[in-house]
Amino acid sequence: MDIPILNIYYLLSYAWNKLEEADLVSVGQIDKNDAQNLFGRVLSNGTSYLIRRGLDRGYIEHREESRIIRGKINLTPTIKKNLLMDARVDCSFDELSYNVLHNRILKSTIRALMNTENVDKTIRDELSLSYRKLEAIEEIELRKNLFRRLQFNRNNFFYDFLMNICKLITDNLIVDEEGKTNKFKDFLRDDKVMRYLFEAFVGNFYKKHKEEHGFNVGTQKRIDWIAKPLDESSKDYLPKMIADVILESPERKIVLDSKYYKETLQEHHGKKTIHSDNLYQIFSYIKNLEALGGLNEVCEGILLYPTIDPSFPGADYEIHGHKVSVRTINLNQEWRGIHEDMLGFIGVN
Repeated sequence: MDIPILNIYYLLSYAWNKLEEADLVSVGQIDKNDAQNLFGRVLSNGTSYLIRRGLDRGYIEHREESRIIRGKINLTPTIKKNLLMDARVDCSFDELSYNVLHNRILKSTIRALMNTENVDKTIRDELSLSYRKLEAIEEIELRKNLFRRLQFNRNNFFYDFLMNICKLITDNLIVDEEGKTNKFKDFLRDDKVMRYLFEAFVGNFYKKHKEEHGFNVGTQKRIDWIAKPLDESSKDYLPKMIADVILESPERKIVLDSKYYKETLQEHHGKKTIHSDNLYQIFSYIKNLEALGGLNEVCEGILLYPTIDPSFPGADYEIHGHKVSVRTINLNQEWRGIHEDMLGFIGVN
């Protein structure tokens, strides 16, 4: 699915719940429709933004042998090394420094991306300039477990967004055997990654724009089976029902499930139809909710698929008294159109 790269940027911003932070970075026009050039522009412009507002600093522990006492004296190594004979002590002290972990990851990721194949020369030059601006910061070997150590607060919240970009780059970077150049794995072709991305985008989009549509929004909501196990062991084998999004207002309740396929429709005996498993699933959700009464008795279901081919017009059904709609969102259009279509699916015009 060939989604325009700027739309991928918006999908990621919603999925990470970092839309405001993404808006702070002007990505402009990207000549090539690939992720490494987009991320290069984000890192270079994001670094410029950080430098304008001031790079983050933190206290880092240092240790040295010195004739001047600074901080805490480490008695055991001082005695073992006979440092007192030379009028020295082993000291540990904290020093305010720009060399904090998130700055080191940022600089190292910029360097890695500069050495990646197929990065546009203009983007590479921008990255090189950003790299030189971080000259006082040491690099670090990029490993996935580094990102678990990161902590942010209100004063450095923008770093959280950039670290998401850095982690995505690290996760998809393939270093050649000589360690001189890198290749960027096209995560856009990974159906598992894109399925997660689309699902997270849909949920956070409706959460973000609550004031525009007026629904209360819940994501990853559990729906209980209206089933009575006939023995104790049978209870443990019932699968969980987890709806991607449930939207509820005083008048309506909608269960929305997002699905990601390269082809919106399945082909069965030469005929294109809706994916049967998806239809069974959404029906199970609304039918089990029905027994709870109230709005649940007339709750609606929506199956939402991404597409770059808007030829399928969608479909509407009434199944056992419940409206079930199948919709596609065309990701190959201007973002304003995507925004309006997403609201239109739930009846907001």
